[in-house]
Amino acid sequence: MLRPLVTFALLPFLLPSSFAAEAPGAVGSVVRPFAVRQLEGGTVELPTHHKDAKALVVVFLSFDCPVAKSYLAPLGEIARAYADKGVVVVGVVADEGPASVKKQAAKFDVAFPLYADPELKAIRELGAKNVPEAFVLDAKGALCYRGRVDDRWISPGKSNPRIPVPDLRNALDEVLAGKPVTLSQTQAVGCPAPRGERRAAPGGVASKYTYHRDVLPILQARCQECHRPGEVGPFSLLTYKDALRWADLMVEYVATHQMPPWKPTAGPGYRNERTMPQREIDILTAWAEAGCPEGDAKDVPATKSFDGTDGWTLGKPDLVLEMTDDFHLAPSGPDHFRVMVLPTGLTEDKMITAYEVKPGNPRIVHHTINYFDTTGKARQLEQAEAKRPKEPGEPDRGPGYTSAMGIGFLSFPGTTGGLGGWTPGQRGFTLPAGTGYYLPKGADVVIQMHYHRNGRVEKDRTKIGLYFGKNPDSLKRLKLVVVPGLVAKGETLEPFRTIPAGNANYLVRGRSIVQEDCTIYSILPHMHMLGKSVRVTMTPPGGKPITLVNIEEWDYNWQESYFFQEPIEVKAGTQFDITAVFDNSAANPNNPFAPPRLVKKGEQTTDEMLFGFIRATSSGPGFMVKTQYVTEAGDY
Repeated sequence: MLRPLVTFALLPFLLPSSFAAEAPGAVGSVVRPFAVRQLEGGTVELPTHHKDAKALVVVFLSFDCPVAKSYLAPLGEIARAYADKGVVVVGVVADEGPASVKKQAAKFDVAFPLYADPELKAIRELGAKNVPEAFVLDAKGALCYRGRVDDRWISPGKSNPRIPVPDLRNALDEVLAGKPVTLSQTQAVGCPAPRGERRAAPGGVASKYTYHRDVLPILQARCQECHRPGEVGPFSLLTYKDALRWADLMVEYVATHQMPPWKPTAGPGYRNERTMPQREIDILTAWAEAGCPEGDAKDVPATKSFDGTDGWTLGKPDLVLEMTDDFHLAPSGPDHFRVMVLPTGLTEDKMITAYEVKPGNPRIVHHTINYFDTTGKARQLEQAEAKRPKEPGEPDRGPGYTSAMGIGFLSFPGTTGGLGGWTPGQRGFTLPAGTGYYLPKGADVVIQMHYHRNGRVEKDRTKIGLYFGKNPDSLKRLKLVVVPGLVAKGETLEPFRTIPAGNANYLVRGRSIVQEDCTIYSILPHMHMLGKSVRVTMTPPGGKPITLVNIEEWDYNWQESYFFQEPIEVKAGTQFDITAVFDNSAANPNNPFAPPRLVKKGEQTTDEMLFGFIRATSSGPGFMVKTQYVTEAGDY
């Protein structure tokens, strides 16, 4: 009886130290073989199955995670580039069976072997925390690197504007050269790796909240508009299984107010606010902490319907405009901004009282900004793009032209103008009663599309439905009040020209004073990549400042017009102020330059600007409310 005990006691000293004491996935440890399922049937062991490889890359993936899907094409490029060097790249999809993985993989062009890990053996052996997460094993099975493929993602919903650092390629080059990996561990950005089904609450604590009775109604009201199959949400939240799978990520994002996506933190109250009350956040948090109890099926609320009449929420439009052809979007790379030109063919002026944007492919359409153009310049840019010599196999192709900033050219009131926009979750949008967007005869509707890649080749043909006022003469045109940014320098305001490199809190202010009575309906603050925070206020003559919008964490990807719940009457002499902070330091992950550079005021994405655009009506002539732009040193 003593002999087995002695052998067992000595076992940790006879095996490699990684087997006995190292935590799962510790860099430098030797990885023990673990079983995974082949998609065509049968089980193999990794890394044994690829024992002749000079290096084996194991990447944990999920077809539910948008970040993981975005790496399918880049990983294929790595697999092809390093195949002749003896490197094998494999993907492991955890918590899914072979049949499910095979079905989902068929939608993508996956250029490396995939395995299924339904029992989570691979996850547990390597200790993967996120998907995607890459692990590099050398020829002896020692773990040399773990972490991200590269740093193209700052967070699951925010891409890095800089050229990505190829961490995985760098690690492979050093392993093949027989050198220690300089940066052997990095933080993988993505979705939480599956950990298996939840059990009852720790310690047997009962939850007073259940999925069917308490959680599902919240998801229906706040989440399912986007988080359902075929829509822009990266995963579905229609079923209990969906909510169980994404409970931790869901709680993290609502608790930090990253979801629902809504940036204002102060203001007079807006139409169509995408906010979640603290009580609902507390319910989701308590439910998740209690083990996500399903509850009684008799408490299930009625299924929510998202379909409108003939596919249009507001009924049949007066005019439907559609992209002339499919736009093809490559599976990977930075987000793409494309401007589509849609001729109206109108022979008379119209007043738009409502509109609805219908993305042809909601999986990739992040948002739109809508304009009209009477100059023909947008058509010229589209024609020039069509005639441009194309690179062989150029992946992003189709109608329109590329412009990351608006419609790509300077415009003047009356010849071009804004027609609102669309963000995920917004169905048809009706303008405030008695108002409308002016659409001149012969104008083109021009839509800037923000496309978000999802890991596979996609195509889109978006359309917009316009609803015209039946009595246009009775409607007031929505005009602009512009509050331009001026740089704060000393005690005076001077025209905003540059932002110094290295400055993390560069203050920019601007001021306008309206010269006529008007009524304001919405506010749109606008900055670029270095924006950190922005506030717009109005001060009536002899009164105190009133906040129209305050955004404490500016995000260029989530900017929109915020329409007030009730119109605000404004007297002549009212002062509008805009105050913003820019971060041009190396610590700003959104900074497009590393190291930081002097950034000038301009139209390009890597330039900067600051404006507050206010929609208003007034009795005066013209397309803009009469306004005086003011500095403390005088007018200009």
